[in-house]
Amino acid sequence: MHLIIKAAGEGAGMLSHLLAKNPNNLYDRNDKEARVRIVFTSSSEEEAEAVIYVTPDPVELVKGASAAHSDITQYINDREFVTSSLFCSYIRAALGTALNGKPKEAVLPWVEYPLTLTLSFGPVASNLPDHTLEELFSALGYKVQVERGNAEYSFDLKNRSSVRYLKLTGKQTLQTALRQLFVLIPALDDYKHYYISGEEVDKIRRYSEGWLEEHPLRGLILKRSLRFADAIKQYESQAGRGAARKITEAGPVPEAEGLTEDSGGAPAEPAFQGDKPPVPEPPKVRLNDLRYAAIADAVESLDARGSVVDFGSGEGKLSAILGSVPGVREIKAVEPSAVSQLRALERFAKLEGKPGVIVPEPVTGSLFYFDESLRSKDIIILCEVIEHIDEHRLGRVMNTILAQYAPRTLIVTTPNKEYNAVYEMDREEMRHGDHRFEWTREAFAAWCAGWTTEFDYSAEIRGIGESSEEFGCPTQMAIFTKEAASHD
Repeated sequence: MHLIIKAAGEGAGMLSHLLAKNPNNLYDRNDKEARVRIVFTSSSEEEAEAVIYVTPDPVELVKGASAAHSDITQYINDREFVTSSLFCSYIRAALGTALNGKPKEAVLPWVEYPLTLTLSFGPVASNLPDHTLEELFSALGYKVQVERGNAEYSFDLKNRSSVRYLKLTGKQTLQTALRQLFVLIPALDDYKHYYISGEEVDKIRRYSEGWLEEHPLRGLILKRSLRFADAIKQYESQAGRGAARKITEAGPVPEAEGLTEDSGGAPAEPAFQGDKPPVPEPPKVRLNDLRYAAIADAVESLDARGSVVDFGSGEGKLSAILGSVPGVREIKAVEPSAVSQLRALERFAKLEGKPGVIVPEPVTGSLFYFDESLRSKDIIILCEVIEHIDEHRLGRVMNTILAQYAPRTLIVTTPNKEYNAVYEMDREEMRHGDHRFEWTREAFAAWCAGWTTEFDYSAEIRGIGESSEEFGCPTQMAIFTKEAASHD
């Protein structure tokens, strides 16, 4: 199940701001019983495209099912594949900023600005004929394209698939376009996975404001959205009070308002009053990405970089990046968490077959358990690892690395405690709940100097991230290099 939102032409570059998503980063969250991902396949001032993809957990879908629905159809159905009311519920949190029209203040003027949009979604399992699907959206000013795949069977059944993919093209504000989809997608499927209560009536009323009342298929939409006569009556009552209140406050509505003489009764393009809104600053690159880039640059600058050990590799993001560094021939991604390793395996699998890319090798391990296979490597990396270790245990870890593993280079990154003031954090507050300590620049430099005195290593300290004149950089990085006379 997916939704693709594409903006082209004037204002296209504002799509990421209105969605409140950084186009440089993958949005990847687990919501309810599904995994929701958003990625920008393009992001420029002329064209921007966001792909929203949902992968439900089929086991979680049937948990708690009532006895009345405990037959085989609760396990064999299309609910985990089709774009339906389930899909809308999964992505509501991810698109909450755009649905509510409340982005950052600098972007607010763009909420009412109509963009040239292409909305593609599917597959849709609907019992409505193609012409009705088209009318539902063409009445809102969209050009509609309905596609369906061929269904080939070895026996006589049918030759056309019942599911369809829809592509809508038109000029509309992003908020209104999303609200229209959140009302009409569940109506297309005609299946609700939840109880229809007064909250559903309020949601339909809120999302349909400004476009449903004049829709030629209004009755069909309400019947398929609310189902029950009492719910429809409640909606009509609230809608009537709202219309009366608007007339009282704003005076009579001019006849045929919103229609043009040659539009054939279709709603006119939404009009934006005033000059084009100002374009805010582009989104900043995340500190984590800057950190990975700095480490990759440091690795590439080393003469000896053939073998790399990434301790505490987590989900494998840094290891995957290092796989593209020229000269790297082997990467061992060491991680104790099985859950993180499974996600790392998924990430590494995508690197298979890519020319010039080294696929990291997952290794189950810990800094507290010696592994003979990790000895005498060119580089060992501890990226945001040491602060998760109790200080009194850190000496044992460093002794193991420098005395037994003895890499040519050790790269260590850790937060700069002083920079927390820039984030307006309390003096003793830490950036993560699992951090056991965070060091100032002076404390980190003293710690590094202690190890260079005890072992044949030199240390260079650098800053990563946006620098503050008073507090330095948010991340500090030490590069320990084994003295030439000590090389194996």
